Amino acid sequence: MDSSSLKRTTRLAKRTTHAISQVYQALDYEGLGPIYCDEGGDAFWEDRRGPCQKLGIAIAKALRDRLPPQGRSLYVGAGVPEIPPLLMEHLELHRTVCPYNLRQEEVEILNQAGGESGTPFHFGSAESATGDFDHLWIVSVLNDPEEFPNLSVLFSYGQADPLAFDTAAFSKEREKGIQLFANCMAKLSKPGLITTSVEELPWVDHWCKTHHQPYYIEEATYPTALVGDPICFIQIE
Repeated sequence: MDSSSLKRTTRLAKRTTHAISQVYQALDYEGLGPIYCDEGGDAFWEDRRGPCQKLGIAIAKALRDRLPPQGRSLYVGAGVPEIPPLLMEHLELHRTVCPYNLRQEEVEILNQAGGESGTPFHFGSAESATGDFDHLWIVSVLNDPEEFPNLSVLFSYGQADPLAFDTAAFSKEREKGIQLFANCMAKLSKPGLITTSVEELPWVDHWCKTHHQPYYIEEATYPTALVGDPICFIQIE
């Protein structure tokens, strides 16, 4: 890389970092509080806001080295933690990013804070996205206790009561999760990249084995600030 290219890269990185900081400063944390916490939302964001931004930037840097310019990324269940990688893709790699979120209040807060430098969040299921994508981001979605309470209590927390556990509800949630992941994977071009949490790897493994799809899980993981699920990258061949 020549000196002029290096300067351009540095300038773009600074621009991205500045844009990320601006969005985090503009967020309505009072409105986000009850979305992320049943109680104590103010204290939650006072504690997590800085780490969320810092660790999000670290993930964005790792992702930048793995994605080609001018591609397309589908973000499933994207929210506040996804701001850094979304802005990195948009501003540095000039990629099209399509973030989806099922919580309308959060979508409105995110879009209001994003301004001109942000990327618009869509209210609804990522399954409704059109076109092909070379990158699928699905982090802390299939183990979300709000959407999949029985799946999360068994797989993520391992605290299911064998006498009270609702096996019928679990079966329905499992089929819903399998279908959601399959519908998203149908939009991923090959070769492609998946960003997901380590806890959600069984869904990837199940889909790839069912479809006889070769894949490679990178060893490196990256911590997240909100739920603590380490993130990893999976190369779909």
